[in-house]
Amino acid sequence: MEQVSMEATNPNPSSMSGVADASAAELLCCANARALLDSVDAFLFDCDGVIWKGDKLIDGVPQTLDMLRSKGKKLVFVTNNSTKSRIQYANKFQSLGLSVNQYEIFSSSFAAAMYLKVNQFPPHKKVYVIGGEGIVQELQLAGFTALGGPEDAEKRAQWKSNCLFEHDKYVGAVVVGLDPDINYYKLQYATLCIRENPGCLFIATNRDSVGHMTDLQEWPGAGCMVAAVCGSTEQEPIVVGKPSTFMMDFLLQKFNVSTSRMCIVGDRLDTDILFGQNAGCKTLLVLSGVTTQSTLDDPSNSIKPDYYTNKVSDILSLLGE
Repeated sequence: MEQVSMEATNPNPSSMSGVADASAAELLCCANARALLDSVDAFLFDCDGVIWKGDKLIDGVPQTLDMLRSKGKKLVFVTNNSTKSRIQYANKFQSLGLSVNQYEIFSSSFAAAMYLKVNQFPPHKKVYVIGGEGIVQELQLAGFTALGGPEDAEKRAQWKSNCLFEHDKYVGAVVVGLDPDINYYKLQYATLCIRENPGCLFIATNRDSVGHMTDLQEWPGAGCMVAAVCGSTEQEPIVVGKPSTFMMDFLLQKFNVSTSRMCIVGDRLDTDILFGQNAGCKTLLVLSGVTTQSTLDDPSNSIKPDYYTNKVSDILSLLGE
């Protein structure tokens, strides 16, 4: 992994919107869909809101992925959702009838572990996790000792006179991701580690405000957990998920495809599309997830994709496959 970049880029997605391409996005049609397909060797797909919503596949996804593979296109799945490890995501794909292996999946949980690895995080130091089993598993696979996560879901912090809240002085990094079991105990533990342990890193898997955790509605994303720790520590995190291009270094190393021959397909402007633009990829926004047509067209929006369409399977229908 020595060739991989040592830094995650700008921690605040909103601060990068000024560099985004503000030209008009093209509605995907028969002509430009064919041109896009011919100009791309690898498609990078977000998952939530693009491939599925919760545990429900979006219509037409299997057939579209099969068509792209049949044309020799490389498929990669790049997700900010840190609740699962790559192995767990591979199992989810399989359960939904999609043939995807763990080496085609790049999750923000994996990115957090790799950030520590390439930056030579001391092996005797520990990592405290606000997040799910995905982060814990990826940290362990990378050889690190992880504390917290699901194990602290039921713990409670108590305000008592002459009672000190103890934390592990060997924690050298705190990783914050999506955590449906966020509680005051976890916030206090993370806060003490970051504020009192010398040199303790504050790493965020992503800052997504909301996400499609279920098929019928959006739910608060990792961004609100990260914001809570920002508030208590008065520090900004290192963000390793989209729109940071940290994961792109691994993609380039593994697939040997120029970013100009890649297309990122996502449902979020401030993460997926900005990620693609920061890396020099072509970008396709689908309106099946977080972003709506009105948000895309809003005059205040400065992040414009190259193309947009309603859902991934439009590629299939427009090409007449």
